[in-house]
Amino acid sequence: MFRGIIPGAAGRALLSVFGVLALAHAADAAVRTRQDTVRAPARVPFGAGEKASFQVKLGGIPVGKGSLDVVGLAMVDGHRTYHARLRVAGGVPLARVDDKFDSWIDVNGLFSRRFKQDQKEVRFERNRTYEFFPERREWRRLDNGTSGPLHTDQPLDEVSFLYFARTLPLKPGETYTLHRYFKEDGNPVVLKVLRRDTVTVPAGTFHTVVVRPIIRTRGLFGQGGEAEVYLTDDARRIPVLIRSKVPVVGSLTMHLQHYQPGETIR
Repeated sequence: MFRGIIPGAAGRALLSVFGVLALAHAADAAVRTRQDTVRAPARVPFGAGEKASFQVKLGGIPVGKGSLDVVGLAMVDGHRTYHARLRVAGGVPLARVDDKFDSWIDVNGLFSRRFKQDQKEVRFERNRTYEFFPERREWRRLDNGTSGPLHTDQPLDEVSFLYFARTLPLKPGETYTLHRYFKEDGNPVVLKVLRRDTVTVPAGTFHTVVVRPIIRTRGLFGQGGEAEVYLTDDARRIPVLIRSKVPVVGSLTMHLQHYQPGETIR
């Protein structure tokens, strides 16, 4: 994400990592449309008000902070969603960034209904808002009016991938090959569940399951980066540590500093 200093890695690629974990919960589109407000929400290990803060380090030197929050619940196109947000801010002198990514995740199907990118990086800015209409396999950009077809009726963006990932079994030795990323040329993505490990970060010591995402993009979790993501080895699946080899800049890590659980939908 720190373009030039951390080229596009700490944000866009970080977002993508958990995306590789997504699986489909098939449901008829018309039925989903009629019953969205009465169906029971999917069982998830997160909820409105959940907050996780991170310290970002480059080669062991602190260079910024990040956060992963479930801001709250919101209605999108008549459907109830989790409003989730990833933010990374910081950098080094003359190379600062402030990136924010928001996703509105259907509480029943756990797929994306809206995705917003607000990025301010070195010599680079991007502001895009995608609306997804899974029932009719269509996407639309609100910022410029363009639209196009979806190749899946349960699309996932980088942030929604992250939260959906936490619902998966993630047993060491398993490999997931998935085709639900909303941009067709980004599929498939692969997740290898490597091992269990115990790590210490500012938030404490955690038993974790270690996964390696392989994504068809450049950046933190692209092929060759040998990324590893450490998720708590319990029902919460909280990301506590991320490691990767980033071209030019070397080792990049993100360390959990504080975690606050959210409230479960009743």
